[in-house]
Amino acid sequence: MTMRPWLDLYPADISKTLDYERIPLQEFLTRSSAEYPDKTAIHFMGKNISYKEFHQSALKFANYLSSIGIGKGDRVAIMLPNCPQGAIAYYGILFTGAIVVQTNPLYTEREVAYQMVDSGAKAIISLDILYPRISKVVKDTALEHVIITGIKDYLPFPKNLIYPFIQKKEHGIKVKVEHRGMNHLFTEIMKIAKPDPIDYEFDYDEDVALLQYTGGTTGPPKGVMLTHANLISNVKMCDEWLYKCKKGEEVVMGILPFFHVYGMTTVLVLSVMQGNKMVLIPKFDFDTALKSIDKQKPTLFPGAPTIYIGLLNHPDLAKYDLSSIKACISGSAALPVEIQEKFEEITGGKLVEGYGLTETSPVTHANFVWSEERIKGSVGVPWPDTDSCILGPESSEPLKNGEIGEIAVKGPQVMKGYWNRPEETEQTFRDGWFMTGDLGYMDDNGYFYVVDRKKDIIIASGFNIYPREIEEVLYEHEEIQECVVAGVPDAYRGETVKAYIVLKPGATVTEEELDSYCRENLASFKVPRLYEFRMELPKTAVGKILRRALVDEEKKKAEKELLPL
Repeated sequence: MTMRPWLDLYPADISKTLDYERIPLQEFLTRSSAEYPDKTAIHFMGKNISYKEFHQSALKFANYLSSIGIGKGDRVAIMLPNCPQGAIAYYGILFTGAIVVQTNPLYTEREVAYQMVDSGAKAIISLDILYPRISKVVKDTALEHVIITGIKDYLPFPKNLIYPFIQKKEHGIKVKVEHRGMNHLFTEIMKIAKPDPIDYEFDYDEDVALLQYTGGTTGPPKGVMLTHANLISNVKMCDEWLYKCKKGEEVVMGILPFFHVYGMTTVLVLSVMQGNKMVLIPKFDFDTALKSIDKQKPTLFPGAPTIYIGLLNHPDLAKYDLSSIKACISGSAALPVEIQEKFEEITGGKLVEGYGLTETSPVTHANFVWSEERIKGSVGVPWPDTDSCILGPESSEPLKNGEIGEIAVKGPQVMKGYWNRPEETEQTFRDGWFMTGDLGYMDDNGYFYVVDRKKDIIIASGFNIYPREIEEVLYEHEEIQECVVAGVPDAYRGETVKAYIVLKPGATVTEEELDSYCRENLASFKVPRLYEFRMELPKTAVGKILRRALVDEEKKKAEKELLPL
C-alpha cells in the first residue's frame, strides 16, 4: 500500500509541505494594518472599518485589559455574535498574551456558568441584552470583569439611533449598565485606552491562543486547547489550498459564527492573514444573507450544508446576484452532492466538501477547489503536512483501502489537549494518532470518505447501517429540502431506522411514496421503517443538524411508554 497516495494528486500550485512562521497569531493583524491601512477590514450592516482602525482598536482593548489585571495565560470569554467588537476583542485578548474563550451567545445561564467555571475566565465581553443572564451567574464563577457592548455601538447613522427601539421590541428589555466596579462599557474603553503595543514572553509551540469548547455529546463540554502554532498552521494550509485567491482582494462572507471554530479560522483568521474584507452578519437569516451577497459581492463563502440548502430553496433566490462567489468549502456536516451541483450551477463558483474537528483547528481534509475531477461523497484528501489513515479497533496498523474503520490524523493543527483533562486527552490519542471518532475509509487514490460518527451507527438486526448513506439518497428526492436519519429503539430489531423529513415549500409526499423510493435505491435492511415530517430540524448555531437531540427525544418517548400507569 502506497503511503500518502494523495500527494500524487496535488495540483502543482499546492505545496506538499509548508513553512510556518513562529509568530503569535495576532501578528497577522499588525502586518495587514501596515500593508493595507486604509482598506476595509470589516463591513458590518453598512459600517466600514479599516485595517488601521481595526488594529488600533484591538490594541486599545488589549491595553485596557492589561490595566485591569489581565495578562499572559489568563482566560477572557467572548460571548458575542459576528460583529466588529467580537473581532476586536479576539485580537485584543491575544495582544495581551491571554487566552480567548469563545462562548455561544445562545447559551443558557447554566451553560454559561459551566464554561466560565471550567475555563476559570477572569473577564467576559458580552452583548447588553445578554447581561441579565451573565449577572445571575457571576457570583458562582471566577469572573472579575464584565465588559458590555451593543450592536448599535458599530452601526452607522441613523441605524445606531433606530436599533435600540428595534432591540427593545424584539427582546422586551432595555439594559442600562454603568462603567464602574466590575462592569465596563466597550464604548468607554475605546475612548480612554491607548493603542500601544504590549510585550510579553511568547512560546510558539506551547502558548494557547484559544479554548474552544466541544459540543459535549459524550459527557460535559471540554475545552480544546488550540495553540498559536495549531491555528497558524491550519490557516496557512487553508491559504495554500485556496491558491487562486489574491491577497488583499477577496471579500469573505462571515455567516459562520466566530464562536464556531470553522468560522473563526476560515473567516476571522484567514481574512486578517490575507488582508481581505469580512462581511459580518450578526444574526443569520436567509433574506439578510442574500441581500448581503448581492450588494457586497463576496468571493469566498465558507459555510455549512444547511446554509447552502436554505439559500437554494429561498423563494426569491432569482432576484439576487450570487455570481461573485468563487469558492466555498463546506464543513460541519455531510454535503449532499445534489446541493453541491445546484449551488455551483447558480453561482458559477466552486463548492467542495471538507472535513475536520474542533480538535484539529479545524480542517484536516478537503476536496480540491479548482479540480475538474468529481469524487462523489468524498471529504477529499489530507491537507499539506497532514497525515491520515483508517485504524481498526485497538490497532495502530492502517486498514486496507476500502475497509471501514476510525479516521485517525496527525499534523501541526492537532490540539495540545483538553483543558484540565489529561486523562481524556490521553484516551483520544493512539500511538501519536488523534482518533476522530468518525468512521470512514480511504480509496486507492487517497480520497477519504466519512460514513458516520461511531456513536451514530445504527445496528438493526445485526446489520451496521450508516445514516449518511440513507440521507444522500433522500436528498436526491425532489420534494425533500432537509433530512436526517437516526437509529431509534425497536423491540424486535434492537434499533430501527427513522427518517426526519423537512419538505420543500408547497411539496407533498407520503410515507408510502418515500418507502417505495428508498427501496429502489437502498438494500432493504437500510430502508427507513419510520418517517416523521417536521417544519424544521434542531440545529446548532452553525446549522449542523442535531441528530443526537432527536435520538434523545425518542429515548424519552420510549421511557414514558414503559412507565407504569
